[in-house]
Amino acid sequence: MSGIQGKVVVITGASSGLGEATARLLAAKGATVFLGARREERLRAIVKDIEREGGQAAAKQVDVTRRSEVEALIRAAVERFDRIDVLINNAGLMALAPFEKALVEEWDRMIDINIKGVLYGMAAALPVFQRQKSGHVINISSVVGHKVSTGGAVYSATKFAVRAISEGFRQEVEGVRTTVISPGAMQTELPLGISDPEMAAGMQAFYRDQAIPAASVARAIAFAIEQPADVDINEILVRPTTQEL
Repeated sequence: MSGIQGKVVVITGASSGLGEATARLLAAKGATVFLGARREERLRAIVKDIEREGGQAAAKQVDVTRRSEVEALIRAAVERFDRIDVLINNAGLMALAPFEKALVEEWDRMIDINIKGVLYGMAAALPVFQRQKSGHVINISSVVGHKVSTGGAVYSATKFAVRAISEGFRQEVEGVRTTVISPGAMQTELPLGISDPEMAAGMQAFYRDQAIPAASVARAIAFAIEQPADVDINEILVRPTTQEL
C-alpha cells in the first residue's frame, strides 16, 4: 500500500508536540491514527478534534518504558483497525545537564524512554508487519544524534542509538521500511524535560529564538510515508534554517 490514504498509523508521544502535529496532519491526509501517550485526557481531546474534522482516530494510554503497555498498545490498534501500516516511535525525553552533575536517574529515564521505548515498539509491531508482509517503522532521533552537544552527552547517546538500531533493523528485516527523522529545534514541550536550571534557561531561550513549528517536521514524516512501496526514505534531518548545530 502506497500513499497515506487508508493507512493505519500508531504514534507514541502523541499527546503534544511532534506526535500531535503528525497525528493531525496524517489524519487530514486520510490516514487512520492510533495515538499513545501517558496523558489520557489530552489524547481523548485530540481524537475528538480529529473526528470533528472528518478524520478517523483512536487512542490508548501508554507508558513506553513498560513493555507490557507498549505491547497492549499495538494489540489494541490491531484489534480496532485490523492492521498497522506505520509505527512512529516518537515518545522522548531531553534531560540536559553537565556530565559532572551525574544526574544518573535522568540518564536512566532517557535510556528507558528514548532507547528501550523504541525497542519495545519495534518488537511489538514486528510480528504484525511480518504477518502482513509489509510495514513501516519511523523512529525519531535528533540533530544531536549526529553531533554531540555540550551538556547533552547522554541524550545524544540515546539518539545515536536510535539511528544504529534503525539501521540494523533496516538491514535485517525484509519487507519493512525504516525511516529515521532527526529534528532540530521544534516548538514542543521537549525543553521542559530539563531539570538543570542553567541548561533549562539557555535551551528555552534558544528554542524561543529559533524553533520551527512541529508541523514542519510532521510534513517530513508524511513525505516518507507517502512514497511508493518500493521506495524507502531511510533518513531525514530537519532543522531551522538559522540553527547551527
